[in-house]
Amino acid sequence: MTEGRHARVCVDAMGGDYAPREVLEGVARALEADPVLEIVLTGPEDVIIPFAADHERVTPHPTTQVILMDEHPASAVRSKGDSSIVVGCRLVREGQADAFFSAGSTGACMAAATLVMGRITGVTRPAIATIVPTPTTPAILLDVGANADCKPEHLVAFAHMGIAYAQTVLALTEPAVGLLNIGEEPTKGSALAIEAHSLMHASVPGFSGNVEGGEVLSGAVDVIVTDGFTGNVALKLLEGTSSTLLGQVKEAMTSSFIRRMAAGVLAPSLKSMKARLDPETYGGAPLLGVKGVCIIGHGSSKARAVAAGVGVAAQAVRGGLTERIASAIGQNGS
Repeated sequence: MTEGRHARVCVDAMGGDYAPREVLEGVARALEADPVLEIVLTGPEDVIIPFAADHERVTPHPTTQVILMDEHPASAVRSKGDSSIVVGCRLVREGQADAFFSAGSTGACMAAATLVMGRITGVTRPAIATIVPTPTTPAILLDVGANADCKPEHLVAFAHMGIAYAQTVLALTEPAVGLLNIGEEPTKGSALAIEAHSLMHASVPGFSGNVEGGEVLSGAVDVIVTDGFTGNVALKLLEGTSSTLLGQVKEAMTSSFIRRMAAGVLAPSLKSMKARLDPETYGGAPLLGVKGVCIIGHGSSKARAVAAGVGVAAQAVRGGLTERIASAIGQNGS
């Protein structure tokens, strides 16, 4: 984890299927990994105050409400103003925290970040980005679910935000950008894709053209842009495929004594492959375009994923992610 600039990350202690136990364990791991990290915890006082008493650099901020996974996101955000998610976003808006992390309801996190933190000037549609593995440097795919219906200019803004995230988190100076499409030619695809290609070619630095589905994990580009519907389908397909393949490899390598012996020799390589494909390695997906760093973890996040998500949040703060996006959008008028 990159140290340096002060980073105070607010964590929703009640977010996710395994909260609060795994969330608190993840926070403890993040604190151990980063000696200058500070944490603000939101959640019931009987959960967060004892934890804060046992851990330096943790400030408890008790809340009285929790937004459940099955609640309507916008309605819950409006009706539960003292929930751990809404209060966390409010603390970022008020400057009491630099970033917010939650493995709770994705919809509620999006709604709270957009309504409470607010959008960066010039951003009409915040986008969710995710890191996907490649044989070399990981790539960024966005949008993966925030906006099912998009206009070409939205995709242009996503590209600029994705570039800022790649520069901040992947330390890429000049990321290569591709538009997810069904063919390489500029005239291929839907009307949305064709017009977006034209606009991105004219205004997005490092734009390399269209990228087909088979190239998403190839490392051909660093930032892959698409609408939220397509991006979410692509992401779920990638996650499902990797889970199935890893399961089949494990079954094949443990089905007999000889194969288990071979697995012992291959173990380091297999562990490395699993780490690259495992979503927990990257911790969470940022909601780009809001006035503050907001990292949304998977609902099934355990301690390792929570620690990684908090780490990414701190890294984004230290790299000036919000400021980079504001500058990029302002300069390009996206």
